[in-house]
Amino acid sequence: MKQITALVFALVFPAASLATEAEEMPADTQDVEEVLPDDIETDGDEATLDEIEAEAERDPNALQFLDAREVDVRDFIWTERIIVVMADTPDDPQFNRQLDALRDRESEFVARDAVVIFDANPDDSSPLRQVMRPRGFMTAIIDKDGEVKARRPAVRSGRELMAVIDRFPTRRQEVLDRSPSGR
Repeated sequence: MKQITALVFALVFPAASLATEAEEMPADTQDVEEVLPDDIETDGDEATLDEIEAEAERDPNALQFLDAREVDVRDFIWTERIIVVMADTPDDPQFNRQLDALRDRESEFVARDAVVIFDANPDDSSPLRQVMRPRGFMTAIIDKDGEVKARRPAVRSGRELMAVIDRFPTRRQEVLDRSPSGR
């Protein structure tokens, strides 16, 4: 909820400052497209994959949702944890529920250096899909060392996924490094 409020304020306040500048300009030189920011318009339903990607591009501190066809997993080794969400179709209800669960706890996954890579098109046969070989829906977590640490054939809550990540030795070491008093 905090992130949605922050996003709304981030979109409203720049728009308000642009609007006051636009009012000072002569009416014939105003360009409506320059005054209004490009918003993602949702009607409260689940966001589409394109909207998720656009949201991530706007806010660099947001959880990244990346298409498996467009990324090389090796680029994330030792820098990010990868949460892989795969399904046979983007209309799979489990696929959408899992993405929603990740979005609900976005800031907590960002704090754990996580990035989400999704693949809902088995016909394209991305390199990640060839390695993971899912049968229908699947959620997996790949740690920073590049090793698949957890793999589940069902939707997991954000809290469950974070608990799995928090048990990784690399995550425990990060927590100790950030808070040395905990040793």
